[in-house]
Amino acid sequence: MDHISTELNKLRIDQSKRGDMKPQNRSKARWLAAALVAVVAGVLGGFALWSGSKPIVVQTVRPRLESAANEGAVLVATGYVVAHHKIQVGSKIMGRVAWIGVEKGDLVRKDQVVVRLEDREYRAQYEQAAAAYESAQARLTELERGSRPEEIERARAEVQRAEAQVRTDEANLKRIENLVKEGVSPAQALDDARGRHDASRAALQSALKTYELIRQGARSEQIDAARSEATRAKAAADYAKTILDSVEIRAPISGTILERNVEQGEMVTTSFVGDRGAKSFVVTLADLKDIQVELDINQNDFNRIHPNQPCSVVTDAYPDRPYKCQVYEIAPEANRQKATVQVKVKILEPDQYVKPEMNARVTFLSVESKETESKTSEKLFLLPRNAMVDRDGGKAVYVVVDGVVQIKPVTVAREMGSDAAVSAGLSGGESVIIGDIRSQLKAGDRVEAQRP
Repeated sequence: MDHISTELNKLRIDQSKRGDMKPQNRSKARWLAAALVAVVAGVLGGFALWSGSKPIVVQTVRPRLESAANEGAVLVATGYVVAHHKIQVGSKIMGRVAWIGVEKGDLVRKDQVVVRLEDREYRAQYEQAAAAYESAQARLTELERGSRPEEIERARAEVQRAEAQVRTDEANLKRIENLVKEGVSPAQALDDARGRHDASRAALQSALKTYELIRQGARSEQIDAARSEATRAKAAADYAKTILDSVEIRAPISGTILERNVEQGEMVTTSFVGDRGAKSFVVTLADLKDIQVELDINQNDFNRIHPNQPCSVVTDAYPDRPYKCQVYEIAPEANRQKATVQVKVKILEPDQYVKPEMNARVTFLSVESKETESKTSEKLFLLPRNAMVDRDGGKAVYVVVDGVVQIKPVTVAREMGSDAAVSAGLSGGESVIIGDIRSQLKAGDRVEAQRP
């Protein structure tokens, strides 16, 4: 303890020597102290000016336009925009892609060719089947038309020749019989004459039957068999032509290409084989004029919804573009695990700003609100309730205008769940500040708006 006191005494200033300092030295010390204070003040002031010039980053939201006719809103729910019918266009045959005529986002017409496969094998099969059909048809035509006149004349000539031969052999047989009776010719000569006569008569009968067959033409059974063969050959040719036409894969409806699934040179098959290897479909197509919003409605709120109920929808991407819609489909069963019922609403007049898989907010209306919709033109803007602050006995919002904070008083018409409908004080294009940062802001502060 005594040691510490000794050291402190060494640091004590001797007041008796203070008066020995000359006046000019004291003046010089004052100027040095003043200069040091000025430098420190300048540094602190510059730092304050630099830190004050840097804007504060804040999160903002934009008001969503809502019609005043939605005063009859009974429920607000969020969901996703989906195409009513999403079609995966496949192939009826297996083959290699030779040409692709579309890209993602392209508009196509019904029956427009989108993909073409290689066709050499299928074209050869069709030509073979077509030749077989022509052959069968020619055979049928031949049988139906019967024998040609030249063939009939030739058969008649054969009959006449056989008759002449019979007459000759008959006369010769009579002459030999007389000679044998007279003993001039041997009995053997008579046997030979009789044999020739019998043979010529048999040849005559054969020629007569042949002539009759040629004159009458083919039998009905032969014609029927040939007709059946021609029909079978035609069916085979038609099938081969259908397979050949299938190398051109066409759009089944008019719509928009959502996905292109193949590239030139890849294989396409008629069955699913996985992500690698041959593909089971070539493009995904949908009619974006027929789109819906798919929602999962809590079972406790399900009693507020009924078929064909009017509603309005806005997307998160374009909150200032509302669309009319109505309840189109209610699932026949609930989801027990999520305690929800799936509901789909149809957007009545969609445009190019509504795209599948967008987030959307649907406001379900009462029937009375639909009847009064045409009687009002007042606009309401929806904001999150936590975007409002209490100020001077009312509500106000912090907005960003040209990078500067402004405080605007607003009039709240009603509250719907986590949202509030503002009827006055907003024009719809403001960037409204949200979050706890507002407690640190005042009008005139420089800020940098950032959408959440």
